[in-house]
Amino acid sequence: MKFEDLLLEIGGFGRFQILILFILCLPRINLPMHFLLHNFLAATPSHHCAIPHQEAFVNLTVEEVLLISMPREPDGTFRSCEMFSQPQFHLLLKSSLQPENNSIIQHCQHGWVYDHSQFTSTIATQWDLVCEQRGLNQVTATFFFIGVTMGAVVFGYLSDRFGRKAMLLLSLVCSVIFGMLSTASVSYSMLAITRTLTGVVLSGTSLITLPLGMEWVDIQHRTFSGILSSIFWSIGNMLLAMVAYLVREWHWLLVAVTGPCLLSAACLWWVPESAWWLIANGKVKQAHRHLLRCARMNGRKDFAVSPEEDVPLTTYAQRVVLQWNYKKPGESYSYISLFRTPVLQKISLCSGAVWFGVAFSYYGMSMNLTGFGLNMYLSQFVFGIIEIPAKMIVYVLVNQIGRRQSQAWALILTGLCIGANVIIPKSFTSLRSVVAIMGKGFSEAGFTTVFLYTSELYPTVLRQNGMGYTSFVARLGGALAPLVFLLDEVWRCLPEVTYCGVAGCCGLVAFLLPETLNVHLPEGIEDIE
Repeated sequence: MKFEDLLLEIGGFGRFQILILFILCLPRINLPMHFLLHNFLAATPSHHCAIPHQEAFVNLTVEEVLLISMPREPDGTFRSCEMFSQPQFHLLLKSSLQPENNSIIQHCQHGWVYDHSQFTSTIATQWDLVCEQRGLNQVTATFFFIGVTMGAVVFGYLSDRFGRKAMLLLSLVCSVIFGMLSTASVSYSMLAITRTLTGVVLSGTSLITLPLGMEWVDIQHRTFSGILSSIFWSIGNMLLAMVAYLVREWHWLLVAVTGPCLLSAACLWWVPESAWWLIANGKVKQAHRHLLRCARMNGRKDFAVSPEEDVPLTTYAQRVVLQWNYKKPGESYSYISLFRTPVLQKISLCSGAVWFGVAFSYYGMSMNLTGFGLNMYLSQFVFGIIEIPAKMIVYVLVNQIGRRQSQAWALILTGLCIGANVIIPKSFTSLRSVVAIMGKGFSEAGFTTVFLYTSELYPTVLRQNGMGYTSFVARLGGALAPLVFLLDEVWRCLPEVTYCGVAGCCGLVAFLLPETLNVHLPEGIEDIE
């Protein structure tokens, strides 16, 4: 007797499951609005060195003042991080003649002037995170993902120890608290700390929502449930583009993307704890109460029960409790358990590599909104839209060719698209945009598959630990992805080559994982071995 048999008895995909899935999709909408917020929160508008004593140039136009004060790049644009130590008035006569003496060129001495036509303010303009401080701007995203990485470990353990629902509620409430503290930041250090803590608690939301929904759904609708949850991530992607377009000031932008967490927390009142987790932890009476509620809501009135404590639950429930190899009270599992047996060890190592490759390439593409010739708001919106058909295709493929093939080829094709844009000249903006959008679609297909795939690879007693571990590795990839952009100072194409290579190699590793198509979810470690 398997737990799935009990789910079929009470209705494996009825009104009860649909209600739970849609409620759990609300926090999924909010996740990308924080995970990809760096694109707009830390956007760097056009800027140049502030010019002192401009009152001395009242007879000159703005263009002429810049001409005598700023050196130019080979393409004719003014440099953002350098200025002349003294005005070069002779350039007014022959602007194409640039000084050959570099000794008169110096770094900005009086701050910067920013173009506010697109952004009222960002953290880059707030604390001058440009030029020599550009690295601090990029590392803001890394701080957030370091927090997500730590949260994956913490919430993976806590949700297995104290339950899915309680930890999801804690995650959402703390997200509101730390999100609002971020808006009140008076220094870059305070922002870095609060964004890191926001990452920690949001990791719980990312980690728990999918397994909590999946553990209430029968095996036939598992794939559909995973895809549905993933589609709401894409909706959040598109909403971020619209919210960022309407809110151009970074403090209010943070408020706008944090507020919805309150609504998600309030809606959790209707979501029950996972009956699967309750039985696995010996809380049979509480599980019985939720199963009865599910049966009634799904119209399965033949699921008869007795309220007396000493009467068996039902014939089916009793057999599940007695025969299912659930985790006995007092028996504990940790992340070390993921590496104790040969098959689990192989699964953990390979799935960790796949998650790293998926996250590394996904966030590498998602945080390069200006690199393909489109407006950044349009890029964000289009990148969100393309994810939806990608998920639909994944829904078909994972049930036709299997999880393993879908996962491997999604990563390999992502790498090929990134690599193609290294070769395609920048003047071919339309072609580069099409290839980038295709790559984003493949990347999202990989992300959608890996969430579903991983939840099926690990047994129930280790599922949240497994999701926590793989999410930890993925967030390492997410944390490193924005820093790779700094490699363009070594070679302009090095970031893209890095993303391409990692995606391709990790795609090959996916071929080493076992197939889980139409296989019952493993319940104990012995089922894996």
